[in-house]
Parts: sequence; structure tokens; C-alpha cells
Amino acid sequence: MILKYFYDKKLAQASYLLGCAATGEAMVIDPMRDIAPYLKAAKEEGLHITHVTETHIHADFVSGIREVAHATGAHMFLSDMGDENWKYAFADQPNVTLVRDGDEWMVGNVRVQVLRTDGHTPEHVSFMITDTAATHVPFGVFTGDFLFVGDVGRPDLLEEAAGMIGSKEIGARAQFHSVQRFKQLPDHLQIFPAHGAGSACGKALGALPSTTLGYEKLVNPAFQFDDEDDFVAWLLEGQPEAPRYFARMKYVNKVGSPLVSSLPQPQELPRAELDRVLAEGHWVFDMRSAQAFAEAHVAGTINVPNIGGGCVNHIGWFVDYSKPTYIIADREELPSILNAFRAIGIDDVRGYWTPDVIQPSDTYLPTIHAQEVARKRDEVVVVDVRGINEYKARHIAGAQHIPLGFLPKYLDVIPQDKPVVLQCASGYRSQIAASLLRRHGFDNVLSLVDGEAVWSQVLETEQG
Repeated sequence: MILKYFYDKKLAQASYLLGCAATGEAMVIDPMRDIAPYLKAAKEEGLHITHVTETHIHADFVSGIREVAHATGAHMFLSDMGDENWKYAFADQPNVTLVRDGDEWMVGNVRVQVLRTDGHTPEHVSFMITDTAATHVPFGVFTGDFLFVGDVGRPDLLEEAAGMIGSKEIGARAQFHSVQRFKQLPDHLQIFPAHGAGSACGKALGALPSTTLGYEKLVNPAFQFDDEDDFVAWLLEGQPEAPRYFARMKYVNKVGSPLVSSLPQPQELPRAELDRVLAEGHWVFDMRSAQAFAEAHVAGTINVPNIGGGCVNHIGWFVDYSKPTYIIADREELPSILNAFRAIGIDDVRGYWTPDVIQPSDTYLPTIHAQEVARKRDEVVVVDVRGINEYKARHIAGAQHIPLGFLPKYLDVIPQDKPVVLQCASGYRSQIAASLLRRHGFDNVLSLVDGEAVWSQVLETEQG
């Protein structure tokens, strides 16, 4: 048996290629939309991808299951465990098999057994794996967004992101029973989750790529509860903000995303077009560094520096999927940016501009250091744009808290009679927030460039 691990840092998302050396067959589990890594790994191992599956209808990225099937001819295995709201719209295709709890199939000599693990979502399943050429004993489980290292999947996304009111407690109770079921499984089982630290699909995911069920039984908080009500209260408390684009991902992955090969390619545009699209209200994301943007930028653009691809987690809060999106970036960065955008379904990137369209005479964004904020504390309004759990842990005394993704909803509660200082943990999100407020007509805003290590010492702080 051959097992390959793939990890997308920008989305904290893990996927796997499972192969049988004896027959040359392979299966991809929870694939990303960029399938090049799976094709490359399969070729290097002398495998042909014959099967592809996923644990559930994902909410945080565009699934690559149809991409893999199209490129390789692989057969798709899709969960049939959800109600009518959580059925795949492309399940009637001839290369699809719907699976339920207890179903099995073979990938060469490797047995794949379906386990019901609903809770994170109603249709969620996990896959128990046995290398039958060596033993009849299962060696591990691909647990998707059910069981993570040190955590379990949140059950509130359908309510928080997709608007299905009342579903989070139902999901939490289902999650309890899924955990109870896993308590009965053997400790030796290896656990291979679909996410790591930094994912918004849980509240305290560990950074290790895998774990064992026995270890999770000992240390994972979810396994310490025997009372269902206590478990539900614990699971629902303290979950991070659910990004707005999650609702879009649920829809895209349910109906089936378009193939990447069918997507339009952005065209390089002249400066006059930049002024036009801004006047029409389109989103233009300036991917240059925070310093470059602060020195000069075109009014109305949003600065989301392209650092490690993580920018998409923030862009997903604001992008309008019903309209074209535009970017300002170096030409050589364009492929990686498009790849990151497409990972969360931003497919209609209509055009781009290179940084040379920015002129020194364009507007600038004022920044400020913690020492100056301390001197002018009574003269400014500090808006903390970090997440709720970050704010609860420590925040500047008197700071107004509005998580970055919620700023457009709460513009009317931000005072405009004083300078507004946007603050986060590193200066990255505060820069996005400052440019966002400028787009919405706030003229007197500044970005706090110092990170928490500095502002927590200079400015009076409160513990949550």
C-alpha cells in the first residue's frame, strides 16, 4: 500500500492519495481543485488514479473531485447520507457511486469501508482502510472534518454561513454520537484528518498531520464527555467566525464546480479601465505589499498583500461572486494568485493591472505606531479587527471590536468624529481594514503597523 499526503497551507487543508502497488490503482481523498500534485505523485509511483472520493460537501474550498475524475477517468464515490438538502446534484452521472454507512469497495488490494460520521454536516462520512494483502485488521481512518488532531469539526457552519437556522444544535448532537461511536473503535487506528491548525472548520485544531485514535481518546476534549448536553455546550462555545464565502462553497460543491480549463483568463488592462471598474463598484484587490500600498494606491482598491497565498481567506469575506473581480499584482505572481482565488471559487477574474499603473501622485494610506497611539489615546478610536477568541484573550483597553469580515455590516457604529486606528495582531489585517474603510468613505483612518508583541507592551491592555 502507498500513502501520499498533500497539504495546502493557505487553507490548512489536507488531502491524500492511497495506492495499491500490486495493481497500480490509486484513490484520491478530499482533493483540492488544483490536481497537479496528485497527477505528479501518481506518475512518480507508477499508479493510475482509478477512484476519487470525499468525506462531505466541503464549505471552505472548491472540491477537486470532478477535476480528478475528468482528468483521469476515475470513478467518484459520493456520500448519500444527507437529507434532500445535502445530496450531490451531479450524482446521476454514470461515473458516480453513492455510498452509505457500511458500504465497501476495493482499490486494488486496499479495502475502503464507509463510516457514518455526521455532525459537522449531515452527509459526512469517514473511510476506514485495510491493506488486505497484509492483514484483515484496519490500519486507519480518513476522518475528513469529523475528527481532527485535538479537536472535532464544528457543527454550526450550516447555520452561521448557510443560514440554516436551528441546525447547529442538531449537528452538535449528531457529532456527540459520532464521537461515541469512535470511542468503541480500536486505539491503534491511525487518524488522517482533512484540516490542520488555522482552519476555520474547528476551534482548536492541532498542527500535527496525523494522530492515533488512542491518543485522541486520552487528550482530545471531545472524547472526555459522556453527557450529551455538556458536549453540545462545549462544542458550540468559542467557535471562530464562519467566513462568508463558506456558504458559496457549499453551493458550488453541491452542484459541481466548473472545470478549471473552462474558466476565462484575465486580461491585462490599461489604467483607464481601472478607473472605470472602480466607478462601477467592482472589487479591485491590490496585492502589493502593505508598505507599497501605503505609499501610493488608487482610491477604492483594497490592499490584501499576497503573502503565502493566505490572502484568499480574507478576500473571501468581501468578494462579490456575482460580479467580475480584478487585481493589481506583478505579472509573475499572477498564476499563483489565480490558483489561490480559484481554490475558493473566485473564477471570474476579468482583468489585472501591473503595479506600474500606480503613480506617486495617487493617494496614500496613513500608518501609525503604538507609541503614537499611546500619546494620542484620547484623541483616536481604536478598532480591533481580530477574531473574537483573539480579542477575548487580550485586547487594547477601550478598543472597539469588529472582526475584519464583519466591517461592512457595522460601518455605522464606527465613530467618524475622531481618527480611526485599525489594529490586529501583526498589521496585516489592519491594513486590509483601513483600505476597506477608505473605500467606504472613511477619510481619517490609520493602520497600526505594530504587531501584538509591541502594542501589548506600549498600550494598556485587558485580559479577556
